[in-house]
Amino acid sequence: MRKLTVPISEADIRALRVGEAVSLNGVIVTARDAAHKYMIENFVKTGGNPPAAEAALYQELKKVLADGVIYHCGPVVQQTDGKWSFVAAGPTTSIREEPYQADVIAHFGVRAVIGKGGMGAQTLKACQDYGAVYLHAIGGAATFIAESVKEVLTVYKLDFGVPEAFWVIRVEDFPAVVTMDSHGGSLHELIKEQSAQKLTELIRG
Repeated sequence: MRKLTVPISEADIRALRVGEAVSLNGVIVTARDAAHKYMIENFVKTGGNPPAAEAALYQELKKVLADGVIYHCGPVVQQTDGKWSFVAAGPTTSIREEPYQADVIAHFGVRAVIGKGGMGAQTLKACQDYGAVYLHAIGGAATFIAESVKEVLTVYKLDFGVPEAFWVIRVEDFPAVVTMDSHGGSLHELIKEQSAQKLTELIRG
């Protein structure tokens, strides 16, 4: 298993290949549908000139996402004595972010995206062009993954709702597998092709 510390260099990302197991350490950010739509509308489409009310958050996200990691996750959280903690932190289906992800990778310099189920051609091309990877996290292991979340540093846009907010978290030994790399490799595409071939064989008898 290859250990990666966030922020991650482009060289370290381009050294990864599909099928490799990795463990992540450092600060990452959760972001789902509402968060991605928000980033596109306020930051990407404005060419990095956000509305005044969003300027401070833009600067914060630029810091944490440069050479950073986005986790497609809708956590279950609890608050004790004013401090947040993750109870469950399983991955959510990534393909919903396909309309946004390539632009977010390009704009912020994101190095890795974590989720489940893989992503499409636009994201794969962005991984090649900008030096990024897609990491598949273990579905159905939300409580286990939450053990890797050692600290909640802050949360942004809680008005989006707990699952959709930007949670900035520090992780240790977060387990994942590279399923889309910066060389055009995609285990998701391979499995799809193999499944289609097998289906054709079954139909033809």
